[in-house]
Amino acid sequence: MTVKIGVPSKGRLMEKTFDWFGARGLTMRRTGNDREYAGTVEGMEGVSLVMLSASEVPRELAAGRIHLGVTGTDLVRETLAGWDEIVEEVAPLGFGHADLVIAVPAVWIDVDTLDDLDAAAAAFRAAHGHRLRIATKYHRLVRDFLQENGVADYALVDSLGATEGTVANLTAEAVADITSSGETLRANHLKTLSDGLVLQSQACLFRSRMAPPEGVPALLERLGL
Repeated sequence: MTVKIGVPSKGRLMEKTFDWFGARGLTMRRTGNDREYAGTVEGMEGVSLVMLSASEVPRELAAGRIHLGVTGTDLVRETLAGWDEIVEEVAPLGFGHADLVIAVPAVWIDVDTLDDLDAAAAAFRAAHGHRLRIATKYHRLVRDFLQENGVADYALVDSLGATEGTVANLTAEAVADITSSGETLRANHLKTLSDGLVLQSQACLFRSRMAPPEGVPALLERLGL
């Protein structure tokens, strides 16, 4: 039986993933041109490479179409309800670090914590007749986080483009987005709440609980896991 590994199909995430496997004796290469998503694996029989976007990996793991996959913890936890019953986090890979944070306009000098945000949201609804809007691509993670921390009177709105620009564009009053350095938030005159860290994410190797296990233990042993 062939063990299928889902790997990001381009960019630094692909390169870092190839380096990580290469350091453990599996040589991965992308084949074909930039429009072809195919690849090869050398170093162990019965292993194949499936090139995917990072956002596709959780879905393919959940469907059992790949046995192992590399993607961000943020994408797995956002995409898969009850994620730990569907996949197993095998190993953090040490790259692709980013934080999912709640950020508000820097001019909101009295809003620094989630409690402050809750008070501001209540005041906003009283003044404007509708809920304070928080733009994000991470509805599940942000909703659960705000609920756990007692924040109410807000509405999550989809961000289809640059989330950080939604406040300036008047389509949201606050944002919840991934950041690695915070520079883009600051450039858009936003500040992170002092207790607004929703999730620390990085690239991880995940194993599907939905795929047949044959061959997977031997591969993980080969990788030293």
